[in-house]
Amino acid sequence: MYAEPSSSAAGMPRSQPVQPALESLLNQSMLRVDVIAEQQHCGEWFMDEPRYDCGLFHLVGAGECLIESAALSETLHLQAGDLVVLPHGDPHRLCARSSLAQIPTSLICGELHFSSHGSHPLSRALPACFVVRAEHATAVFRHLSTMMVDVANSELPGRQVLLNKLADTLFTLAVCDYANRHADHQGLFAALADGRICKVLQAVHEEPGRAWTMQSMATLACMSRSTFAERFAQLMKVPPMQYVTQWRVSVAERMLRDRRLSVALIAEQLGYSSEAAFRRLFKRISGVSPGRIRQGLAQQTLN
Repeated sequence: MYAEPSSSAAGMPRSQPVQPALESLLNQSMLRVDVIAEQQHCGEWFMDEPRYDCGLFHLVGAGECLIESAALSETLHLQAGDLVVLPHGDPHRLCARSSLAQIPTSLICGELHFSSHGSHPLSRALPACFVVRAEHATAVFRHLSTMMVDVANSELPGRQVLLNKLADTLFTLAVCDYANRHADHQGLFAALADGRICKVLQAVHEEPGRAWTMQSMATLACMSRSTFAERFAQLMKVPPMQYVTQWRVSVAERMLRDRRLSVALIAEQLGYSSEAAFRRLFKRISGVSPGRIRQGLAQQTLN
């Protein structure tokens, strides 16, 4: 599945009421963005990338290139300033345009790591591949991508840290760009563009421990219980209460990374009266126990 930016409205994203709920989602996305390579190519060249267990992105700093993948319906032509994102790490090939093989091309390449063992709503919502075109992007996006290229070409102290932080911000802008351009599709971004469902999603994201019921969510949306349940499931492809549970587990993974918080306290803050019930639910949804999450963190610290 591939999403190409819309060229409507003179190439500018359509204004949609997605910002508050999307911001609350991004605030707890548990995403780490790392720049892992800076490539310089000239002449005939190609890079074959196998499937990764993390997302990938490539920012074209200078020149241009082609990207080919089974996830794409056609070969895409990328130019300076374009960002291509493969959120699920699909195999792909980057190569020179034969007619411009002598023009140097530079790439900044990186990885996207969702730390959630369960499938994060944002990860599920993004397509196999999407591109933010420099010519259609906001001035802020273009300025930020130019800054990344400048930092990559510099010898600044803390250069790698700066690149990672800039890449994190650039990805956030890319997600917002995608959301604004594809709010008419089904799924999370369509739900975020629906004023009533968006209001519920924002509240769930910001207050996961609230005693949510179907009726309380329907009331917040100013809809009948049955109409709300049908509309939510139509857009999100999961029932409302199932989404609440999945979101609580995602938030719990982030909270488990803070060793000052006991599992019992996390369970209580997320609306569970029984620690044992929370542990069972967490393992059923994420596939691992809370203790396993903390063991993994301890091993990372030792390494």
